[in-house]
Amino acid sequence: MHIKTTLNYSPNFYSLKRDKVKIKFLIFHYTGMKKESDAISKLTEIQSQVSSHYLIKNNGEIITLVPDLYIAWHAGKSIWKNYSHLNKHSIGIEISNPGHQFGYKKFSKKQIKSLIILSKYLIKKYRINIKNILGHSDISPERKKDPGEKFPWAYLSKNKIGLWHNLKNIVLKNNRDRKTDIFEKKIFLNNLCKIGYSRKIPKNMSKNKYFSLVITAFQRRYRQERINGKIDKECLIISKNILKNLR
Repeated sequence: MHIKTTLNYSPNFYSLKRDKVKIKFLIFHYTGMKKESDAISKLTEIQSQVSSHYLIKNNGEIITLVPDLYIAWHAGKSIWKNYSHLNKHSIGIEISNPGHQFGYKKFSKKQIKSLIILSKYLIKKYRINIKNILGHSDISPERKKDPGEKFPWAYLSKNKIGLWHNLKNIVLKNNRDRKTDIFEKKIFLNNLCKIGYSRKIPKNMSKNKYFSLVITAFQRRYRQERINGKIDKECLIISKNILKNLR
């Protein structure tokens, strides 16, 4: 299978090739810039020291920035389960979108169609496990919000790209904003750790602040209708369902 892409190589990558068995993750990002052209410039300018392997434009066109077997600079400081600095183990895909800072918007149908084609190709080529398809905010919750709550994780999961729960809407709504006790909160945070979110609290950040950001990242991924950084019954049952689907 061949994916049609436009080449616009970035100088921002490590020169040593990696073995393809090292590639374990797909990481999705949004560009977070006002103009698509500015995002492309940033990802291809040596001064920026950032890059990704691919960028998907608003019109669905796929740009190859860094060949797969080279380590691009897209994840930064990041942790997932026993992995840290996920650049070494991942392929990064940027999707053109102004992001939360500049008028966050829905991703276009053309973008998502191209993302599905590209992701399926990479999943098959590198035998990437469905549970290892993540957003930047999953692996860096204290720093990042992308790809955000408008990213169609539920739809992608139907195409076997990333995890989603299989709970009915009525069950979710009936549990939304219902309070949890201390014991249930501990269960939820333990569930997040089992799913893959890091417990490691960054320096100069309080425990409460960090876990609020982790909860927010979880909600942007799995409970997109309500992002408040608080643990309720809905979040708890979603976390239990995700863990069940991981087995």
